[in-house]
Amino acid sequence: MILKKINVAYRYSGLISKHKSIVLLHTTNIVKSCSTFTKKKNEYKFNGPSLKDFIAKDLPQEQIELVNNEDKIPYVDDMIDLGQNRKVYIEVYGCQMNVNDAEIVWSILQNEGYIKTNSIYEADVVLLVTCAIRDGAENKIWTRIKQLRSVKRWRGKLDPLKIGILGCMAERLKEKLVSDSRGAVDLVAGPDSYRDLPRLLAKTEAGQKAINVLLSFDETYAEIKPVKLNEDKVTAYVSIMRGCDNMCTYCIVPFTRGRERSRPVESILDEIKYLSEKGFKEVTLLGQNVNSYRDLSTSSFFMPSTNTLASGFKTVYKEKKGGVRFAELLNRVSDVDPEMRIRFTSPHPKDFPDEVLDIILEKPNVCKNLHLPAQCGNTEVLEKMRRGYTRESYLSLAQHIRDRLPGVTYSSDFIAGFCGETDEEFEDTISLMETVKYHNAFLFAYSMREKTTAYRRYKDDVPHEIKVKRVKMMFNVFRRDAEILNKKFVNTEQLMLVEGESRRDPSDLCGRTDGNIKVIIPNIKLPLEESSLNQNIKPGDYIIVKITESNSQVLKGMPLKHTSLQEYEKNKKYQHLLKKNNV
Repeated sequence: MILKKINVAYRYSGLISKHKSIVLLHTTNIVKSCSTFTKKKNEYKFNGPSLKDFIAKDLPQEQIELVNNEDKIPYVDDMIDLGQNRKVYIEVYGCQMNVNDAEIVWSILQNEGYIKTNSIYEADVVLLVTCAIRDGAENKIWTRIKQLRSVKRWRGKLDPLKIGILGCMAERLKEKLVSDSRGAVDLVAGPDSYRDLPRLLAKTEAGQKAINVLLSFDETYAEIKPVKLNEDKVTAYVSIMRGCDNMCTYCIVPFTRGRERSRPVESILDEIKYLSEKGFKEVTLLGQNVNSYRDLSTSSFFMPSTNTLASGFKTVYKEKKGGVRFAELLNRVSDVDPEMRIRFTSPHPKDFPDEVLDIILEKPNVCKNLHLPAQCGNTEVLEKMRRGYTRESYLSLAQHIRDRLPGVTYSSDFIAGFCGETDEEFEDTISLMETVKYHNAFLFAYSMREKTTAYRRYKDDVPHEIKVKRVKMMFNVFRRDAEILNKKFVNTEQLMLVEGESRRDPSDLCGRTDGNIKVIIPNIKLPLEESSLNQNIKPGDYIIVKITESNSQVLKGMPLKHTSLQEYEKNKKYQHLLKKNNV
């Protein structure tokens, strides 16, 4: 510990001497210009003309050589070198998009020479990737900031700790995070500002607070390959779009993540090919409204239908025309690796035309598990939420999907206690849950957010205790029906993708079915498909499992044998054909 303090003191004194002139001059513009100069290995290297080129144009010949000399510019490399061997600790809160954002952040910082650490006490920089969807999510961050402030004060000036807040909460609160954190927060960066992190961190080392919360109309981080933060090499998230145009009255996302824009299809395919080569067996396509994807930068190979919305649904924004739509993307993604499962989240129910359902039915590796967020079961409340559908149209869509995709499993989101919701209106939500029946559900009490339409137009008049009571009612209904649904799998054979050890018992393994239901199995040796040889079960293996037990959350079973996704589907179709012909 003493040696660490001495090393830190030496490094800190070096930083002060190197950057003393910058701190004294407060040259913000100079620091900004540093971001355009990088090392040769840096993929963001600026190759255009410099200030020297413009000065040299108007100088006599004898002075041009002096101006164009390649002597080191004193402040540039110093600022860029700040990443070298500095340790970064990253915490992620909220949705899967934030997990993907954290991987993008780490890819950028790793390229600048930062080192990842799993210990706050070893870190030079702590970055929190935050959520702003509800008060509860933000309160967790404020509590964490207080804890980090204590660590920062304990370490003092000889071992300085820089704290950055990234993501949706950063975008929503902006400078307030710096002013209200009592010196804890040094850096604030919104979801579209991650490329700027090296410059922002350089500013914090020069003793300044750094903020960039500008939203972008075109930022998708398309060419940045996210670097995974954990060692799991089975499942991965791939962002295909950012932002949202739906403007639901309760939702803060359009204000924290900006307008909807889709990532070029070729960059998505390149990333999925890369993940396949690395051995990943499942990819989840991510976006705020993932199935409204439309890449307008290229032409479509599909013959699109004229109707892009599900029957009975509407939208508040003008329909986009042309480009590659979600059905085509899903088809091309599924062809990259037939042994890789493909999921997607979070969709909007309005964007389920039949061509999307046809691709899911046709492709064995596109999972038949759909997230179908309802939010509420009452038509009047849905209208106030500006969801674009009625209770009847949602129920009709859910049944239509079940008719076209036999065996599909559903998950959903529900909000209790939206502005003005009565007991009778809430009962419609309960009855919708009982009608559709979900294997998984995310249940929340309504939380009013500034900037939203609901904040301007409506009153948050449902008492907190009533909201909590309604969430409990929804939870009980969901758990009851999920237990009934899962019980139907007992004594059946299911295909499981093994993800790793069970958290509760390391002697067991856990994974998920095509329907995204968790399965627990004992860790034993199994025969390979069409072989007498036994082999250990490892993460990434496809295993045929005989389900023996179930509850509302998991299935338990006995592993039978190794297989592949394609072989399992071929045998499944063969058995179905035999049954159909009464053989």
